[in-house]
Amino acid sequence: MSFATWFSFFCAACLIAISPGSGAILSMSHGLAYGVKRASVTILGLQLGLLLVLLIAGAGVGSLLLASETAFSIVKILGASYLIYLGLQQFFAKPVDKQVDQQVMGDLSNAPSTIAIPRFASRVLTGFLTNASNPKGIVFMVAVLPNFIDSRAAILPQLSILAVTMVVVDTSVMHGYAILAASLQRWMRHPRAQTIQNRLFGSVLMLVGASLFFVKRDASVVV
Repeated sequence: MSFATWFSFFCAACLIAISPGSGAILSMSHGLAYGVKRASVTILGLQLGLLLVLLIAGAGVGSLLLASETAFSIVKILGASYLIYLGLQQFFAKPVDKQVDQQVMGDLSNAPSTIAIPRFASRVLTGFLTNASNPKGIVFMVAVLPNFIDSRAAILPQLSILAVTMVVVDTSVMHGYAILAASLQRWMRHPRAQTIQNRLFGSVLMLVGASLFFVKRDASVVV
Protein backbone atom coordinates (compact mmCIF):
# COMPACT_ATOMS: atom_id res chain seq x y z
CA MET A 1 0.00 0.00 0.00
CA SER A 2 1.43 3.36 -1.06
CA PHE A 3 1.55 6.37 1.25
CA ALA A 4 -0.81 8.26 -1.07
CA THR A 5 -3.42 5.50 -0.79
CA TRP A 6 -3.06 5.35 2.99
CA PHE A 7 -3.31 9.13 3.34
CA SER A 8 -6.44 9.18 1.19
CA PHE A 9 -8.01 6.58 3.48
CA PHE A 10 -6.87 8.55 6.53
CA CYS A 11 -8.69 11.63 5.21
CA ALA A 12 -11.78 9.54 4.46
CA ALA A 13 -11.61 8.01 7.96
CA CYS A 14 -11.48 11.47 9.52
CA LEU A 15 -14.55 12.58 7.59
CA ILE A 16 -16.43 9.39 8.49
CA ALA A 17 -15.57 9.72 12.19
CA ILE A 18 -16.34 13.43 12.45
CA SER A 19 -19.72 13.15 10.75
CA PRO A 20 -22.42 12.93 13.45
CA GLY A 21 -23.81 9.44 13.94
CA SER A 22 -24.95 7.03 16.60
CA GLY A 23 -21.37 6.57 17.89
CA ALA A 24 -20.81 10.30 18.27
CA ILE A 25 -24.16 10.74 20.00
CA LEU A 26 -23.42 7.88 22.39
CA SER A 27 -19.93 9.26 23.17
CA MET A 28 -21.32 12.71 23.92
CA SER A 29 -24.18 11.29 25.96
CA HIS A 30 -21.91 9.14 28.14
CA GLY A 31 -19.25 11.85 28.35
CA LEU A 32 -21.79 14.33 29.65
CA ALA A 33 -23.53 11.86 31.97
CA TYR A 34 -20.59 9.85 33.34
CA GLY A 35 -17.40 11.78 32.51
CA VAL A 36 -14.58 11.09 30.05
CA LYS A 37 -13.05 8.16 31.99
CA ARG A 38 -16.26 6.15 31.95
CA ALA A 39 -17.11 7.25 28.40
CA SER A 40 -13.74 5.76 27.33
CA VAL A 41 -15.13 2.33 28.20
CA THR A 42 -18.11 2.97 25.91
CA ILE A 43 -15.72 4.13 23.18
CA LEU A 44 -13.76 0.89 23.59
CA GLY A 45 -16.97 -0.97 22.82
CA LEU A 46 -17.56 1.26 19.79
CA GLN A 47 -14.12 0.33 18.43
CA LEU A 48 -14.74 -3.38 18.92
CA GLY A 49 -17.96 -2.99 16.97
CA LEU A 50 -16.14 -0.98 14.29
CA LEU A 51 -13.52 -3.71 13.96
CA LEU A 52 -16.28 -6.27 13.44
CA VAL A 53 -17.84 -4.10 10.73
CA LEU A 54 -14.45 -3.72 9.04
CA LEU A 55 -13.90 -7.47 9.24
CA ILE A 56 -17.35 -8.17 7.79
CA ALA A 57 -16.80 -5.73 4.95
CA GLY A 58 -13.23 -6.88 4.30
CA ALA A 59 -14.12 -10.57 4.32
CA GLY A 60 -16.85 -10.05 1.77
CA VAL A 61 -19.64 -10.99 4.15
CA GLY A 62 -20.94 -7.45 3.80
CA SER A 63 -21.41 -8.02 0.09
CA LEU A 64 -23.42 -11.14 0.85
CA LEU A 65 -25.61 -9.17 3.24
CA LEU A 66 -26.18 -6.57 0.55
CA ALA A 67 -27.09 -9.31 -1.93
CA SER A 68 -29.68 -10.87 0.39
CA GLU A 69 -32.80 -8.82 1.00
CA THR A 70 -33.81 -10.97 3.96
CA ALA A 71 -30.42 -10.93 5.71
CA PHE A 72 -30.00 -7.21 5.22
CA SER A 73 -33.53 -6.49 6.46
CA ILE A 74 -32.89 -8.53 9.62
CA VAL A 75 -29.67 -6.64 10.37
CA LYS A 76 -31.38 -3.33 9.61
CA ILE A 77 -34.37 -4.01 11.86
CA LEU A 78 -32.19 -5.26 14.73
CA GLY A 79 -29.85 -2.27 14.47
CA ALA A 80 -32.66 0.27 14.28
CA SER A 81 -34.57 -1.37 17.13
CA TYR A 82 -31.49 -1.41 19.36
CA LEU A 83 -30.81 2.31 18.86
CA ILE A 84 -34.47 3.11 19.54
CA TYR A 85 -34.23 0.99 22.71
CA LEU A 86 -31.12 2.93 23.81
CA GLY A 87 -32.93 6.17 23.06
CA LEU A 88 -35.91 5.18 25.18
CA GLN A 89 -33.59 4.08 27.99
CA GLN A 90 -31.77 7.42 27.87
CA PHE A 91 -35.01 9.39 27.54
CA PHE A 92 -36.44 7.97 30.76
CA ALA A 93 -33.13 7.77 32.68
CA LYS A 94 -33.13 9.26 36.18
CA PRO A 95 -30.82 12.20 36.99
CA VAL A 96 -27.49 11.20 38.59
CA ASP A 97 -26.67 12.52 42.05
CA LYS A 98 -23.19 13.98 41.38
CA GLN A 99 -22.14 14.24 45.03
CA VAL A 100 -22.99 10.64 45.83
CA ASP A 101 -21.49 9.59 42.50
CA GLN A 102 -18.10 10.99 43.53
CA GLN A 103 -18.19 9.00 46.77
CA VAL A 104 -18.64 5.69 44.93
CA MET A 105 -16.19 6.26 42.06
CA GLY A 106 -14.24 3.12 42.94
CA ASP A 107 -17.13 0.80 43.72
CA LEU A 108 -20.25 0.94 41.58
CA SER A 109 -21.66 -2.08 43.39
CA ASN A 110 -22.24 0.10 46.46
CA ALA A 111 -23.99 2.82 44.52
CA PRO A 112 -27.53 3.66 45.60
CA SER A 113 -30.31 2.64 43.24
CA THR A 114 -30.86 6.29 42.33
CA ILE A 115 -27.50 6.36 40.52
CA ALA A 116 -28.04 4.88 37.09
CA ILE A 117 -24.41 4.31 36.06
CA PRO A 118 -23.98 1.19 33.88
CA ARG A 119 -21.21 -1.24 34.79
CA PHE A 120 -17.99 -1.64 32.77
CA ALA A 121 -19.23 -4.63 30.77
CA SER A 122 -22.57 -2.97 30.11
CA ARG A 123 -20.92 0.15 28.67
CA VAL A 124 -18.60 -1.93 26.48
CA LEU A 125 -21.56 -3.97 25.20
CA THR A 126 -23.60 -0.84 24.52
CA GLY A 127 -20.81 0.65 22.43
CA PHE A 128 -20.14 -2.63 20.64
CA LEU A 129 -23.76 -3.25 19.68
CA THR A 130 -24.23 0.36 18.60
CA ASN A 131 -21.59 0.01 15.86
CA ALA A 132 -21.89 -3.72 15.16
CA SER A 133 -25.65 -3.57 14.55
CA ASN A 134 -25.47 -0.51 12.29
CA PRO A 135 -26.31 -1.63 8.72
CA LYS A 136 -25.36 1.79 7.37
CA GLY A 137 -21.82 1.22 8.58
CA ILE A 138 -21.64 -2.13 6.79
CA VAL A 139 -23.02 -0.65 3.57
CA PHE A 140 -20.59 2.28 3.75
CA MET A 141 -17.54 0.12 4.43
CA VAL A 142 -18.43 -2.25 1.61
CA ALA A 143 -18.54 0.78 -0.69
CA VAL A 144 -15.37 2.44 0.67
CA LEU A 145 -12.83 -0.30 1.45
CA PRO A 146 -12.41 -1.72 -2.09
CA ASN A 147 -11.21 1.69 -3.28
CA PHE A 148 -8.15 1.47 -1.03
CA ILE A 149 -7.20 -2.18 -1.48
CA ASP A 150 -4.85 -3.40 -4.20
CA SER A 151 -6.14 -6.80 -5.34
CA ARG A 152 -2.68 -7.66 -6.70
CA ALA A 153 -1.11 -7.49 -3.22
CA ALA A 154 -1.76 -9.47 -0.04
CA ILE A 155 -5.19 -8.48 1.33
CA LEU A 156 -4.68 -9.15 5.06
CA PRO A 157 -1.80 -6.67 5.61
CA GLN A 158 -3.75 -3.98 3.79
CA LEU A 159 -6.89 -4.63 5.82
CA SER A 160 -4.83 -4.54 9.02
CA ILE A 161 -3.36 -1.14 8.14
CA LEU A 162 -6.77 0.27 7.23
CA ALA A 163 -8.36 -1.18 10.39
CA VAL A 164 -5.69 0.28 12.70
CA THR A 165 -5.96 3.64 10.96
CA MET A 166 -9.74 3.69 11.24
CA VAL A 167 -9.76 2.67 14.90
CA VAL A 168 -7.10 5.24 15.91
CA VAL A 169 -8.92 8.02 14.09
CA ASP A 170 -12.35 7.05 15.40
CA THR A 171 -11.08 6.62 18.97
CA SER A 172 -9.52 10.09 18.89
CA VAL A 173 -12.64 11.73 17.46
CA MET A 174 -15.03 9.94 19.85
CA HIS A 175 -12.88 11.03 22.80
CA GLY A 176 -13.01 14.56 21.43
CA TYR A 177 -16.80 14.40 21.47
CA ALA A 178 -16.77 12.93 25.00
CA ILE A 179 -14.35 15.60 26.29
CA LEU A 180 -16.42 18.36 24.72
CA ALA A 181 -19.58 17.01 26.34
CA ALA A 182 -17.89 16.38 29.71
CA SER A 183 -16.74 20.01 29.81
CA LEU A 184 -20.40 20.95 30.15
CA GLN A 185 -20.90 18.82 33.28
CA ARG A 186 -20.51 21.79 35.63
CA TRP A 187 -23.62 23.31 34.08
CA MET A 188 -25.50 20.00 34.09
CA ARG A 189 -25.42 19.16 37.81
CA HIS A 190 -28.99 20.21 38.50
CA PRO A 191 -31.51 17.36 38.11
CA ARG A 192 -33.65 19.48 35.78
CA ALA A 193 -30.66 20.07 33.47
CA GLN A 194 -29.87 16.34 33.51
CA THR A 195 -33.46 15.53 32.62
CA ILE A 196 -33.29 17.88 29.64
CA GLN A 197 -30.01 16.23 28.59
CA ASN A 198 -31.55 12.76 28.81
CA ARG A 199 -34.59 13.84 26.82
CA LEU A 200 -32.39 15.45 24.16
CA PHE A 201 -29.92 12.60 23.64
CA GLY A 202 -32.67 10.00 23.97
CA SER A 203 -34.71 11.69 21.27
CA VAL A 204 -31.72 11.99 18.92
CA LEU A 205 -30.82 8.30 19.39
CA MET A 206 -34.39 7.31 18.60
CA LEU A 207 -34.37 9.50 15.48
CA VAL A 208 -31.07 7.97 14.32
CA GLY A 209 -32.50 4.50 14.96
CA ALA A 210 -35.66 5.30 13.04
CA SER A 211 -33.58 6.62 10.11
CA LEU A 212 -31.90 3.20 9.76
CA PHE A 213 -35.22 1.76 8.59
CA PHE A 214 -34.70 3.80 5.40
CA VAL A 215 -31.17 2.51 4.65
CA LYS A 216 -31.08 0.75 1.28
CA ARG A 217 -29.09 -2.28 0.18
CA ASP A 218 -27.49 -0.58 -2.81
CA ALA A 219 -24.14 0.74 -1.52
CA SER A 220 -24.11 3.37 -4.26
CA VAL A 221 -26.87 5.29 -2.51
CA VAL A 222 -24.88 5.77 0.68
CA VAL A 223 -23.35 9.20 1.13
